[in-house]
Amino acid sequence: MFRRAIAFLLLGFALASPALAATKTTATKKTTATKAKPKKVPCAKNLAACPDEGCGTRFDPNLNKQKNIRVDATDAQGPATVMTLTQIKQLDDPENFAKGDERDEIRALGEGTKVKVLAYLLIARDEPGGESCNCGLTSKAETDNHLVLVSKFTVDTFPLDGTTAPELKAVLDQREEESITAEFTPRIRVDGHPNFLKATMDPLIKKAKERALLVRVTGVLMFDSEHFLGHHLKRVNNWEIHPVLKMEFCETGWSCKIGSDTGWKSVDDLP
Repeated sequence: MFRRAIAFLLLGFALASPALAATKTTATKKTTATKAKPKKVPCAKNLAACPDEGCGTRFDPNLNKQKNIRVDATDAQGPATVMTLTQIKQLDDPENFAKGDERDEIRALGEGTKVKVLAYLLIARDEPGGESCNCGLTSKAETDNHLVLVSKFTVDTFPLDGTTAPELKAVLDQREEESITAEFTPRIRVDGHPNFLKATMDPLIKKAKERALLVRVTGVLMFDSEHFLGHHLKRVNNWEIHPVLKMEFCETGWSCKIGSDTGWKSVDDLP
C-alpha cells in the first residue's frame, strides 16, 4: 500500500512538471519583456535643428560644444602641431573636473590644440546609439564614426595570425588596448567632407598590410570627460582627435612620412 502511494505521488509530480516549467518560462519571458529598455527618441528632428550643446535628459553641454566644433571654429584654424601617438598617450588627466564644469583646466592640458598625427587605422565603427551631442539621431549621416588608431610598434607587436573573423577579432582586441581614438563627426561631414564615413575607410583598411592603414590625421585634441568619469572604453586614455578635420591615407603602403606630402591621398579626393 505504501509503495502504491509513493508511485502515485511520483506520477503526479511528473505530470505536473511540464506545467510548472511552462509557467516558469512564461514568467521569465514576462520579466525579460518588463526589463527591455525603452527606445531612445531623438530630441531634434534632424542635424540642422540640433544645437551645438546637444540635448537629452543627461548630458554635458560644454563637452558637446567641443565635440561639435565646425571647420570655421577658432580651434580648427591655423597650422597643426605635429604630435605622436605616444605624446597623446602621455597627456595628463584633469584633477578637479566634474560633469558640466567649464573646461578651462582641460584646455590648459591641451584640449583645443590642432594636431597632425601619423598612425595606423585599424577599424572605423558606426555609433548608432543616439548620442546627446547629435540629439539622439541615429542615421549614418547624422552620427559619429569611432576610429581606432595605433602605432607601428603595436601593429608589429600583435601581427595577424590568420584571416578568419575570430582570428582578426583576437588581434584587434589586443591592438585596441594600446589605441587612441579619433572621430568623424556629422557636422564636419556636412562642412565639405562627405567621405568621412566608415564605408569610405573599410575597403582601404581591408586592403592594407596587416589590416592596418597608414594615415595622417589632422584634427582637434579633445578630452572625453564623459568616459573619464565612467563607462571607460578600450584604449590607453581619454584624449581623442575629435573632430577629425582632414584624413589622408598612404597610397604606397607604409612608406609615407609625416613631414612629406609624397604618397598621401586625402579621402576627400576619392569618388
